[in-house]
Amino acid sequence: MKIVMSEQAFQWFSDEMDVAQGDTIRFYARYGGSNPFHEGFSLGMSQDSPINPSVVLEHNGTTFFIEQDDTWFFNNHDLYVDVDRQLDELKFDYK
Repeated sequence: MKIVMSEQAFQWFSDEMDVAQGDTIRFYARYGGSNPFHEGFSLGMSQDSPINPSVVLEHNGTTFFIEQDDTWFFNNHDLYVDVDRQLDELKFDYK
């Protein structure tokens, strides 16, 4: 399992969340919404410090991660993060 992120997504984090070198962003399972694998759960993200990261992506001094406790949400799929240019928001895919 891995996190794959487009350059546009890295820029979105910088522009929209003021993410800078040294920051850490967590992707996690949150209650509510839906995804292809688990009805009633959706992908959340927040600036948070890793405790027991299972998946880590480093980019220009910023760390993106998924905690071991949240790996069930991804159903053994990789997380692909890109930007929907029409909506100017992140889009997620699982492959």
